[in-house]
Amino acid sequence: MPPSTFFTWVQETTFAGVPLWSLCVALAAAVATYAAILVVLHLLTRRAKVWATQSHSGMALTLVDVLEGTSRTLVLVVALLVGASLLDLPGRWESRLSQLWFVAVALQMGLWGMRAIGIGVRRYVERHSSSGMTQVSASATLMSWGLRTLLWSVVLLAILSNVGVNITAFIASLGVGGIAVALAVQNILGDLFASLAIAVDKPFEVGDFIVVGNVSGTVQVIGLKTTRIRSLQGEQIVMSNTDLLKQTISNFRMLERRRIVFTFGVAYGTTPEQAEAIPGVVRKLIESHPELRFDRAHFKALGSNSLDYEVAYIVEDPAYNLYMDLQQSINLGLLREFKAMGVEFAFPTRTVHIASAPPQAPAAAVS
Repeated sequence: MPPSTFFTWVQETTFAGVPLWSLCVALAAAVATYAAILVVLHLLTRRAKVWATQSHSGMALTLVDVLEGTSRTLVLVVALLVGASLLDLPGRWESRLSQLWFVAVALQMGLWGMRAIGIGVRRYVERHSSSGMTQVSASATLMSWGLRTLLWSVVLLAILSNVGVNITAFIASLGVGGIAVALAVQNILGDLFASLAIAVDKPFEVGDFIVVGNVSGTVQVIGLKTTRIRSLQGEQIVMSNTDLLKQTISNFRMLERRRIVFTFGVAYGTTPEQAEAIPGVVRKLIESHPELRFDRAHFKALGSNSLDYEVAYIVEDPAYNLYMDLQQSINLGLLREFKAMGVEFAFPTRTVHIASAPPQAPAAAVS
């Protein structure tokens, strides 16, 4: 067949009312679009990998993983839609093509969102999981389920709205239903979010020694609803995560040094010279220990039963037993030094003055 005859046949032939040459142009445009999208994705992915390698950026790694999750099927659909847009179609088909464009893009955004959520949850588990923190895997599962449900709900509502469905009543129903469910399970949700707050913010971890109110002990297990603490007396104390976070928590894991303040009193029979020498004696005792750093020692007040002194020093090691051993050594040293100085420690005393009755005049004689 001569070329001219072939071109004439192509121009005159129709398929489903569409000229064959238009179909060929649309197909060529679809193939070119598909190839162009794949090339652009490849270049973006390679550039993101180079960025991630050079900067060790978590954002770059996330971008690489998200781009690698692009659906080839949806890319093909987009390419076919590009080709179809070049055809001379009836008006109703043009509106359908625009809707298909939105559906394809929305679905791809949903897939990218799913990929990002999976990456985020996986990194959350790797960052926060540790032995004894049983709530991390459970909270990660619930978080993943909630985020995925929210994502696809938004995608579905957007698609329905684009195709002409009135979603106002549906959204209102979801809002009312969500409020009802939240009110029904508010206590459970409160403990769940408290568990998530502990996992993310980490006010304490398993193995930390904490003091909460009148409870003190070592954290053994951080669960989805409760935290278990082994007290100094040996019993296990179970506390709700919500109640735990409502109180002030003292965490001794971050303790690097201890600042100790203690007081003592000496008897009022102490001379001014002895009272003036006592701060120097205390300083000498504290500085004789390499683990201690002297802060201050002062004759603080004239008490009701004693001359009161206040002493402050720093223990460079946070170990509690070491602090008690050093305090004991200081106390014994004070006993020895004060005995040598002739100074006595004060103890509560009370002086009672008894007034004698005045003598009475003799009674007059009766005649």
